[in-house]
Amino acid sequence: MAEKVILAYSGGLDTTAIIPWLKETYHYDVICACIDVGQESELDGLEERAKLSGAEKLYILDVVDEFIDDFVMPCVQANAVYENKYLLGTSMARPLIAKKLVEIARKEKATAICHGATGKGNDQIRFELGIKALAPDLRIIAAWRDDNWNMDSREAEIAYCRDHGIDLPFSADNSYSRDRNLWHISHEGLELEDPAAAPDYDHLLVLGVSPEKAPDEGEEVSLSFEKGVPVAINGEKKKASDILRDLNRLGGRHGVGIVDIVENRVVGMKSRGVYETPGGTILMEAHMQLEELILDRAMMNMKKVIAAKLADVVYEGTWFTPLCDALKAFVASTQEYVTGEVKFKLYKGNIIKQGTTSPYSLYNASLASFETGDLYDHKDAAGFITLFGLPLKVRAMKLREAEGK
Repeated sequence: MAEKVILAYSGGLDTTAIIPWLKETYHYDVICACIDVGQESELDGLEERAKLSGAEKLYILDVVDEFIDDFVMPCVQANAVYENKYLLGTSMARPLIAKKLVEIARKEKATAICHGATGKGNDQIRFELGIKALAPDLRIIAAWRDDNWNMDSREAEIAYCRDHGIDLPFSADNSYSRDRNLWHISHEGLELEDPAAAPDYDHLLVLGVSPEKAPDEGEEVSLSFEKGVPVAINGEKKKASDILRDLNRLGGRHGVGIVDIVENRVVGMKSRGVYETPGGTILMEAHMQLEELILDRAMMNMKKVIAAKLADVVYEGTWFTPLCDALKAFVASTQEYVTGEVKFKLYKGNIIKQGTTSPYSLYNASLASFETGDLYDHKDAAGFITLFGLPLKVRAMKLREAEGK
């Protein structure tokens, strides 16, 4: 009996060509696994395509809620953003996909897992670190790095499939390289490979429109949070994934969440891409607006440090590590009182505050006003400034003394 390999299957040309290649090169029985994190129409026709290409079986696992609840929400609670712009859409999904590939491998008693990520990207690292952390005994096959992989273009892959009796609806024309899930969609390639070129948004955008083409009228929205997690939109209680779907629709309509970034990949090179994250951008901004009311200064400052570190950890694919667990535990502890309602207006790519409330708000109107109240006397500031500024004054005195003044 042939050994089994689990192939991370997207239904695209790369992973479709890998099916006959695995059978021919390693004589495996190929079990395809598509992990549904919100690809939507990209899942159409996958089973027929996988079987036609020689797969023994195809799993399609709907893990959208697990993705949003267990992988996205900790990053939202942390306000984790990579290099100040990237909201980690692809990065957050990869460890969950790796986890599910391992689960299917155990169920099928497979001896290997294969992926179609290229040797230049971050995904190879994220997939393989996840698999190594959860199943160190399984063999990992990275087709694009394999000595037996001889295809270096779409034309070569199409010809390979055709030679193996697989006639598929793929063309060799150039198109953007995209990754989609419920949180975002990324775009790379074509004019984006030149940082001096402007993106062709009319051709590129999938989830919405550019701010210039957004409606001339703004739209008001409210989000309710409990312990840092969204629980209602416009007063209607919904699960987080459904709230995100609503926000994607609203944000897309108003041109929100389009980011053009040149980022530093883990493998050492810079890459340019455009990310559409309409709902995620709104959700992150609303969460940060709520935290402004509730977290004190010291906590806000420390959270910025933790957020930056967690963003690096997630981007690098080291989700299943003690460090990641510790960072998430810290973040979770900060969310105990992040409960309240955030109102905002969406208008031509902007998210405009319309008011924030929380039963745990630290904002005190009497303290913040210019009037003297019971809790604060203007004269109290004099002693504080004297002590707070003492090191500055002592240093200045010593410098003057040293300079003979």
